[in-house]
Amino acid sequence: MIVHAVAQERYEFSRPLMGMTFRVVVYSEDSSLATKASENAFARVAIINKIMSDYDPSSELSRLSDLAGSGTAARISDDLFHVLQTGQSLAGKSNGAFDVTSGAATRLWRRARRLKRIPPEDVIKNTKNASGFRYLKLDKSKKTAELLKSGMRLDLGGIAKGFALDEALKVLRGNGLPRALVSAGGDIIAGEPPAGKRGWKIALLGLSDSETEYIWLKNCAVATSGDLFQFLELGGERYSHIIDPRSCLAISEQRLVHVLAPSAMQADSLATAISVIGQEKGLLLVAGDTRLGGRVAFRNKFDQVEEVSNRVFQAWPRVDE
Repeated sequence: MIVHAVAQERYEFSRPLMGMTFRVVVYSEDSSLATKASENAFARVAIINKIMSDYDPSSELSRLSDLAGSGTAARISDDLFHVLQTGQSLAGKSNGAFDVTSGAATRLWRRARRLKRIPPEDVIKNTKNASGFRYLKLDKSKKTAELLKSGMRLDLGGIAKGFALDEALKVLRGNGLPRALVSAGGDIIAGEPPAGKRGWKIALLGLSDSETEYIWLKNCAVATSGDLFQFLELGGERYSHIIDPRSCLAISEQRLVHVLAPSAMQADSLATAISVIGQEKGLLLVAGDTRLGGRVAFRNKFDQVEEVSNRVFQAWPRVDE
């Protein structure tokens, strides 16, 4: 008996979620399965957003922030605990350059960009006093979290998207679709590549259009962090949407960071941390781990674009190789 293999078709779906567009690409022999699996993936992202949004006052994250300084340790969901715990680990490794407790500073600079006005120094100082990763207490055995300072606000903008991408790919794989890719807001998680392909062809933007390059990606993630589009310019100074949690000031040097990692959550959070720390010290966060790659493009004081990267990123397969 001759068995004829059924060719897999490419299916693509998108959905506005978490303030951006989530995109799913899968290869499947069954269009209904592809549709159902993508719907399940989007539903999982929607659940994560309901838990972790700092825009939604009814989210689990917002309700936890509302308890700041009250002396109450709140029991939280497994998802939120996992993301907070991961964020705290990177906060320690980066000496606070990544900090999920910097929500007050995030809100302050969002308003500054909207009003096109730099926040007063005393307001920035007060905001700085209302943050600090050491003032977030997590109890693993009880699955509780407590914010020890009054006025503290949590912000998962540099990590929740990555977690959502990982979970979406997990759903697709669980539905029998390993040849899948999920992207959102410049971050991508890739599963098995399309049949006969070396990987998924991914574009990496540079600080100018002419610097775009393409790499092959499979069973890992790449995250991009930078201020190509979101920044405030006043009096000849550039203020990024990326905030340094240690000073509560907006980054002024233009930087574009790409990070390769096994998971999107790891890539997302590391890209944010490196954007804050800068090129030389930032890349130390990915040094010594052969699963991690990092590259930083930046403009020097002569307005010239420079680039530094670690060995892993330099060795990553390019499409033209």
